[in-house]
Amino acid sequence: MILRRVEPMSAAKISAVLYAVLGFIVGCFFAIGSLVGGMMGGRLGGVFGGLMGIGAIVVMPIMYGVIGFIGSLIMAALYNVVAGWVGGVDMQFEPSPADAARTPPQP
Repeated sequence: MILRRVEPMSAAKISAVLYAVLGFIVGCFFAIGSLVGGMMGGRLGGVFGGLMGIGAIVVMPIMYGVIGFIGSLIMAALYNVVAGWVGGVDMQFEPSPADAARTPPQP
């Protein structure tokens, strides 16, 4: 099987969600770092660290999701152009046991 075309919007939507999840994970690490640093920095540092931590958990998933969406949209469109020139990616698949159970027997 040869993958000749990737629907850019479909790839972009999947990437947006994956990157948003990644952004949430990275944001959690930023939040922990901000809170720990804020606790060490006195009164003003504690308030600033807490706001940065909350901000990271909210902003990072949105930022990563938008960047992943735009990047994947562009890359899928470029893939389609390049695949038209060189023929695409040759992919090999084998049926899973679930596929074999759904397929009616051939006469």
